[in-house]
Amino acid sequence: MRIFNYCLNVLSAGFSRLLVRSKVLPENPIEQYDLNPEYPTFYIVRLNSRFDLAALTHVCKKHGLPSPIEEQVLGSQHLDRFIGIKNPPPLFGDKAKPTNALAQGKQIIEHLINSGQQNVQVVPVTILWGRDPGKEKPGLRTLITHSVTPSWFRKFFVVLFSGRDNFIRFSQPLDLSLLVNEKADVSELPHKLLRVARVHFKRQKLAATGPKMPSREQLFNSLLASPTIKKAILDEAKAKNISQTEARQNALKLLDEIAANYSEAMIRVAERFLTWLWNKLYNGINIKHTEQLHELTNKGHEIIYMPCHRSHMDYLLLTYSIYHLGLVPPHIAAGINLNFFPAGGIFRRSGAFFIRRSFAGNKLYSAIFKEYLSQLFIKGYSVKFYTEGGRSRTGRLLPPKTGMLSMTLQAMLRGIDRPISIVPVYIGYEHVMEINTYLKELDGKDKKGESIFGIFKAIKNLKNYGRGYLNFGDPISINQYLNDNQPDWRDSIHPTDVQKPQWLGTQVTQLADQVMIKINNAAALNAVNLLAMILLVNDKQALSKPKLLAQLDFYLRLQRDASYSDKVTAPDETPEQLLTHALKLNKFEVISDEFGEIITISDKEKVLFNYYRNNILHLFAVPSLIALHLFKQHSTTITQCQQLVKTFYPLFAKEWYLQPLDENYITRILANFADQNLIEFDGDNIHITNSNDCLAKLEMLGRALSFTLQRYAIVIGFIQTSDGIEKAELERESQVLAQRLGTLHGIKTPEFFDKKVLVSFIDNLRGESLITEGEEGLVGSTQLCETYAHLKTLLPARVWQSISDIVQDQCN
Repeated sequence: MRIFNYCLNVLSAGFSRLLVRSKVLPENPIEQYDLNPEYPTFYIVRLNSRFDLAALTHVCKKHGLPSPIEEQVLGSQHLDRFIGIKNPPPLFGDKAKPTNALAQGKQIIEHLINSGQQNVQVVPVTILWGRDPGKEKPGLRTLITHSVTPSWFRKFFVVLFSGRDNFIRFSQPLDLSLLVNEKADVSELPHKLLRVARVHFKRQKLAATGPKMPSREQLFNSLLASPTIKKAILDEAKAKNISQTEARQNALKLLDEIAANYSEAMIRVAERFLTWLWNKLYNGINIKHTEQLHELTNKGHEIIYMPCHRSHMDYLLLTYSIYHLGLVPPHIAAGINLNFFPAGGIFRRSGAFFIRRSFAGNKLYSAIFKEYLSQLFIKGYSVKFYTEGGRSRTGRLLPPKTGMLSMTLQAMLRGIDRPISIVPVYIGYEHVMEINTYLKELDGKDKKGESIFGIFKAIKNLKNYGRGYLNFGDPISINQYLNDNQPDWRDSIHPTDVQKPQWLGTQVTQLADQVMIKINNAAALNAVNLLAMILLVNDKQALSKPKLLAQLDFYLRLQRDASYSDKVTAPDETPEQLLTHALKLNKFEVISDEFGEIITISDKEKVLFNYYRNNILHLFAVPSLIALHLFKQHSTTITQCQQLVKTFYPLFAKEWYLQPLDENYITRILANFADQNLIEFDGDNIHITNSNDCLAKLEMLGRALSFTLQRYAIVIGFIQTSDGIEKAELERESQVLAQRLGTLHGIKTPEFFDKKVLVSFIDNLRGESLITEGEEGLVGSTQLCETYAHLKTLLPARVWQSISDIVQDQCN
């Protein structure tokens, strides 16, 4: 019998080698899970299939793991390494014979108890043939190719059609010591081992494929049957004086406009196209902090991805990356402007559902969209939406739009029984495809609508765009967030009616801010944004190569040793390697003379580089403020540095969505400055050193914050030198002065005189109670007066004089 089984295994392995291509996660299981190939090793899988065994055998050989086709010696016993929980059904009939998994589990546990040996590795392995979730009502293709437990005949077709999309995920070995040490009936332990494995495989499959998909007709019928939409249809008929049949047809049209039409076949085609596209466009996609995603799926969490929005490439990059992490692509909330031929159909079949910019005046649309979103969560689909609403034109995070998040919390108030977690995502590029368009829009030109011609133009202009960066931030459990901040939230749960309790608006706003903070916490430093930080503060945006490399090394060491957040990622390359890489992107020029090389930003890129600097400026806000203070004063104290940061940090935090200030952060920055021989400590006193490049390094770092402080001085100056000023007048005069300063001092940063940024700053001053509104208009507080005094010591005298002269003239 063993010989017969061996022959079958050899035949299956040969067949598999011809037809099977496996995607293995993690890429290095031994390193990821600290596996030891010398230890007794077992692989527990969902199905006792020879094809699964053959595919796993090939993968284990490739990765240096013990072969699952061989027996494992455990004490005096010879056991199969491959433990299949369930046998496939016979060709005719439904009942499959039980496997020997229970007996194997019993023998392993008895060995552990009797020998006291703790080094047995039982590794769960999820093996999927294709990532098709299946249909709620199976069709002909499903009957031929798809089944959770197919017979050997159906498995043949599964391998034939999906063998090139074989997916194998190794998971963390089961901690058998927890089972063995339990005070439970020993005979029950093998049963518990298998129960744990079954739950694990169910969650892994759901994470990789998502729930079964209803047909579009099924989906629409179920939505139209919901009490909420029935009532909305009735209200529509009454409001427009039409029949309920006509109102129902209107609802169907809206559903057809909104709903995704997810197709796993389209995902497979898109994956192959995007693999080609990324290789054409980018030198690599750096993806960090993925382990927490798998932790969430292992715990059965439903995931909402909330990324920042830099480019239309975000839609593709994030979905592609999620798919390659072995997770089901999310349903994506996309603007209705993207629903144009042929892109709309492709996006829709890739999981996109479309949302209008405004729901105002259309109660039927609002009801249908909310019900559709609720059903996505109720059925267990992951979802992705951009909390900024649109793409950032400046490189800064935009204030969050809370509509989608509000509807998400309302969906939870339908009584969803699974935990839901938000995963903030930072997306960055060394080149944003639309950046020239953004600059034109900032200059006042109208935004152009998307079209097929834009797609053809983009494809025609494909070129090397450097690297892309995708960092997953710390997840936010919505259930836990509400438990902590609104303990009575479950009192508002209603299984059918959409709820809008009084506390909803406040909690949504605070939660949205938390998401933005965690996005910025996970920022990615790269060659382009670091060089932008350095060169833009220098005259003519140029610097000698040695000075540039020295400043780049200063910033890299600062961010590695005194990072703003442990989720921030920095390049592993040396300054020389980063500069070499950046020069290949054709954004810089190298000028040579008899004294050496000068690196400068090319003329056409100078204004555009503000965008890339703005991606990471928040990471340098506090170091820059301290450096500017040190450069101006030469001598100070730790206490004075802390007080200065505490004065400005609330304003920084509102502007850049920063986490609460940790005083240890200030200490680490100063310690890093000392390690880099820029300052010396004498108790609480600080003195800058006499090193040749000390002042230059501190000045360049300090100037990174210069435009921000100038903008603060403009607004605060009008408030401080007037007896009260109306908000509208303050906004108008601040913008005029900002534009004048830009002309006088060569400031070409678009957001410097952007009215939205100035208005936001004024609102932040009010939010921090630094200004109040009286009968005469806005009036500053005593604390604002202190802030103004600090600004006078930090800004260059010529700039301060320009601001002071104009402000006083206007107010007089």
